[in-house]
Amino acid sequence: MQSGLFLETPGRPIRDAGDVFLVSLMVKAVMSVMSKLKQQVLGSVGLSLLFFGSSFPLAHSPEEAGPHKEGELLSNVRQVTFEGRRAGEGYFSADGSLLVFQSERDPKNPFFQIFVLDLETGDTNRISPGYGKTTCSWVHPGGKKVLFASTHSDPEARKKQEDELEARAAGEERRYSWDYDEFYELYEADRASGELKQLTDSPGYDAEGSWSPDGSLIAFSSNRDAYTRPLSEEEKGIFEKDKSYFADIYVMNADSSEVRRLTDVPGYDGGPFFSADGKRICWRRFSEVGATAEIFVMNVDGTDKRRITSLGAMSWAPFFHPSGDYLIFGTNLHGFANFELYVVDAEGRSDPVRVSYTEGFDGLPAFSPDGKVLAWTSNRTPGGQSQIFFAEWNNPRARELLGLSTGTATVPAITSTDLRLHVEELASDETEGRLTGTPGARLAAEYLASTLDALGYEPAGDDDTFFDPFEFTSGVSLGTANRFVLQEGENSSQA
Repeated sequence: MQSGLFLETPGRPIRDAGDVFLVSLMVKAVMSVMSKLKQQVLGSVGLSLLFFGSSFPLAHSPEEAGPHKEGELLSNVRQVTFEGRRAGEGYFSADGSLLVFQSERDPKNPFFQIFVLDLETGDTNRISPGYGKTTCSWVHPGGKKVLFASTHSDPEARKKQEDELEARAAGEERRYSWDYDEFYELYEADRASGELKQLTDSPGYDAEGSWSPDGSLIAFSSNRDAYTRPLSEEEKGIFEKDKSYFADIYVMNADSSEVRRLTDVPGYDGGPFFSADGKRICWRRFSEVGATAEIFVMNVDGTDKRRITSLGAMSWAPFFHPSGDYLIFGTNLHGFANFELYVVDAEGRSDPVRVSYTEGFDGLPAFSPDGKVLAWTSNRTPGGQSQIFFAEWNNPRARELLGLSTGTATVPAITSTDLRLHVEELASDETEGRLTGTPGARLAAEYLASTLDALGYEPAGDDDTFFDPFEFTSGVSLGTANRFVLQEGENSSQA
């Protein structure tokens, strides 16, 4: 990955694009449309002119804007990473104790490297080799290994670093482009020993990998097909200008065996992640022209592919909520350079709901394993550099906005995970002990009713609800006519 882009869009400068991923998408869209549609971009407002026919607005209305709007779904927003030129794409470990992310922070390497942050101790350690370019990391469910893509096997890797550093020192401005380096391969690193194991060895770009929840599978994006079969003259022309056009989603066993291709349509398919139950995969697909992208889901065997957004914008980086009922993603629906977070139900039945309201870049979201915390990359920092942020996530409100039951979905079998989930909800501080007649008891009752509804039970209470009102004695107090008599033998006293 490279950096150092300066773009000017109408009314707003973007330095370093706030996030290299934002610039990657912007440049990809511009270059793809220019090359495939043979359009010309003229003048300093070229970016806006290029997209004058877009179906999405270039700005949102004043009443929509403002970080205060984020409080509906996000609370306690805080910056988590600070070091280096920038950081991003953070993902939690299965137990929630670690965050793996990429950052440009080594003075000797201008490209991203992979780091692991211990959320309990605050310690951060680099897990990647330290040279070459890296991207897209993931922690193994067991917590002892980290998956990422790297180009350190490129014989020219160190020279490319030196060239980039020299260019920056000379004050040269380089346009950032995510070049889909053919030396990108998938590796797993042992956290304790640092030992690296190469998992892929195929010509072309192999990256954007993640393990399944049980650690048995790896999903990733690759354009290897363009390197391993004869291309038509038309395809050769496309490949020369846009190697990502041939990228598809693949799945392989964790030991690198049995590689199988899940998608095979024109356009860049990438960013696959498994659902928490391991049954589904989400990803984003760019249009053939490359100017827009939408969110898709499918079974892990590639069947039942569904597009769940139709925004006509650049929507990407989807991630399942642990419930599996909805996903979060980033989109520039509100302006070419303004990426905001949205949620959409996993079936695509409801309209996507906006989450973030801060101008700039908000993307690459990921939920903690319990679904209570959201991590994402944002350039809302004072200096405009991208870093990782955390916020508490309001799952009940998200479900309500998406038209989903507010109950927590469970699997048919009775599992310790489900039992713990329900006990934690019913014994939470908000229920205040569930004393009959108290607000806490009402909250607990509403949780039970919504859970029964989510499981498919039909209500049999009053007015087709799960509730039947009843009277009870909530307490006893002394009235004015009460008296106490103590009698012993012939003597008595009263009060």
